[in-house]
Amino acid sequence: MSSAFFIRACATAALAAWLAGCASAPPMPPATNLFHDDLFAAPSEPVDPGAALAVSAEMQRYVHDRLASLSRFDDRKRQLFDALYKQGELQLEYDAAITRTAAQAFDARSGNCLALVMMTAAFAKEMGLAVRYQIVVGDDAWDRAGDLYVSVGHVNLTLFDKVAPFGGSGFIETDAMTVDFVPPRDGRKQRVRVVPERTIVAMYLNNRAVEALAAGQRSDAYWWAREAVRTDPDLLSAYITLGVVYRNTGHADFADAALRRVNEREPDNTKALSNRILVLRDLGRQDEASALARRLEQLDPHPPYSYFLQGMAALRERRVDEARRLFEKEVERAPYQHEFQFWLAVTHLQLNQPAQAAEHLERAIRSATTRRDHDLYAAKLDRLKALTSTH
Repeated sequence: MSSAFFIRACATAALAAWLAGCASAPPMPPATNLFHDDLFAAPSEPVDPGAALAVSAEMQRYVHDRLASLSRFDDRKRQLFDALYKQGELQLEYDAAITRTAAQAFDARSGNCLALVMMTAAFAKEMGLAVRYQIVVGDDAWDRAGDLYVSVGHVNLTLFDKVAPFGGSGFIETDAMTVDFVPPRDGRKQRVRVVPERTIVAMYLNNRAVEALAAGQRSDAYWWAREAVRTDPDLLSAYITLGVVYRNTGHADFADAALRRVNEREPDNTKALSNRILVLRDLGRQDEASALARRLEQLDPHPPYSYFLQGMAALRERRVDEARRLFEKEVERAPYQHEFQFWLAVTHLQLNQPAQAAEHLERAIRSATTRRDHDLYAAKLDRLKALTSTH
């Protein structure tokens, strides 16, 4: 299969194409005729939206035994924040390999930022705090799994105290505190968009679909993507994932129906356009595919990974200096993508520039989003240092 472009939430952090679901846009029409359950085997595990934010018995005990010891005059938000970050408490580890539920992230003390946001929200609500979920606008990055290219975005949350108004009913929210597991690296103020909880749950379901597809579990990927669309019909990324699943299982006509729905809402959505071009070619509709390809070229003349792929081709042909220049272009526009930093280090090493190679390996280590990648780059750096110290 050719490469596919789609969206996962918060794997290094959550968003790109689903930013189109803005508050002023009308709701998506019902997703009729998009699902074809008879084409897929039953899921290998329950696909349960309710599990995403469910509080386990162990989490309840942690709240009551460790977090409920403060008096009512103490700041519960600060207490939760300290538990998340202070050594000796949860000691969370960031790992983007899989998207866990809130309870799974607590058990593992590890997760990507979406899982950690869900875990924090679950704890906050158990403690009587109010929660607001936010998408960080324009903070998307790219990753890949095999020939699947994944747009990765960023989500965080804000915690509030719930205070009963004097002489009134209900609650008001006071004293906000934002928790972000991947704070901005450049120090700039973030632009955010508030989303309802169903969007966060749908992001979790969509992530699971992406991860299942990357692992070759196509039936599981279908059921996760299907439930993401059902949970939040305005999450455009879920339709893209569903379309990619259909194409990867040889159902290009159904793939086009899912992807077309995104472009009807957002005509310039480059992720949907990229996939529709592949689908239309599968269907033999070459003229339509060519027209969309020309439009995509105008919208995005240098798509993600384009310089990287050219660099890899140059490296295979032993045009090492050209490969270095191409990798540098990718690093310039995506400095925190660990794979770009690693291959730039490779070119410097082949050009007999060990100091520059070590520098980019160190950046790859700092940018790694999984423990596996971190350890892989660290081992390569250790070998490089051992080699250079003997000369």
